[in-house]
Amino acid sequence: MANPDSKETLKITAEDLEAVTLPDAAVTGPISPAPPGARSYGSISDASDQMPEVAEDKASILLQGWFYLGAAGLVGALLGWAICEPTVSDGEGVRRWGDYLLLPLLTMFMCMGFGIAESVVERSSKKALIRGALSVPLGLGLGGIFYFVANIIYNIALMLCSAAGVQTHRNPAVWLARGIGWMVFGVAGGVIYGIVGQSSKKAKFGVLGGMIGAGLGGMLFDPIAMLTGKGGPSRAVGFALFGMATGIAMGLVESALKDRWLYVTAGPLAGKQFILYKAQTVIGSLQQSDIYLFKDPSIQPQHAVLELYGAKVQLRAGGPVFVAGQPARTRVLTDGDLIQIGRYSFRYKERHRS
Repeated sequence: MANPDSKETLKITAEDLEAVTLPDAAVTGPISPAPPGARSYGSISDASDQMPEVAEDKASILLQGWFYLGAAGLVGALLGWAICEPTVSDGEGVRRWGDYLLLPLLTMFMCMGFGIAESVVERSSKKALIRGALSVPLGLGLGGIFYFVANIIYNIALMLCSAAGVQTHRNPAVWLARGIGWMVFGVAGGVIYGIVGQSSKKAKFGVLGGMIGAGLGGMLFDPIAMLTGKGGPSRAVGFALFGMATGIAMGLVESALKDRWLYVTAGPLAGKQFILYKAQTVIGSLQQSDIYLFKDPSIQPQHAVLELYGAKVQLRAGGPVFVAGQPARTRVLTDGDLIQIGRYSFRYKERHRS
């Protein structure tokens, strides 16, 4: 008699396993997102932890340092000229106040332009107002002091030219003398550029670029005056070139000598480079941030900080940040790292020293 409690053994053969098939959706179907509030314990794939690389946007020339600093110098020089030109004696009769204030005011407006240009490009109106307010007294003060110094240098150079037998302003030696004297105004622009940027290295690069550009503009001033004729139009063209050359040279020197920077590859600021001068560079949605990211509600007021430790740059994230597609909270950056914050993407770059 069979035992009623006995169980029949279930046997599965290899042929049975081969006959088993899964629905196509189980293999190739999309993974449905978890409902709100549900816990996620991950999966075999890490794809959900990665952020797809954002396509690079077309870089705008308006965001290049040499361009917006050159434009700032051009506008500043023309503004100073336009204010003083009606009262310039043009070498005839008694000297008027425009003769004395032309170069100091021109220098002040150029310095103000250099100080606020970057903030205007970054669309930070608050930072532009602060820097502009700081640039005006500094520019006016340094403009007056450097005008006095530039005159001394220029007159000494003219005396040397005269001793060498130069008798006319058509001689290139006189052009060189003016260029050497006007290099002083480039120093003023570079100093203020560094002060409002809160960086001694920025000031150093600005001074070097300003001296080169102002010297070039000064050397070309007399030839332009001879080509365009006497009076206001020749001064307008000459000073415009002077201001533009000073700004362009400052931007080119700063870019050429930088050692660590972020290049924006995607977002509203695509093409802009942020040179890492400071010990801490704050990235966030506040206009006062060193790198102000706008038009993105997902970005926090202080979203991330870049900290310089000797030759290393460490990223410390306060909000969602992806480096090379992976979420990062604290990470030492290496040359070429792609950093993604909201709709913005940055490429971290280092200059390789031989």
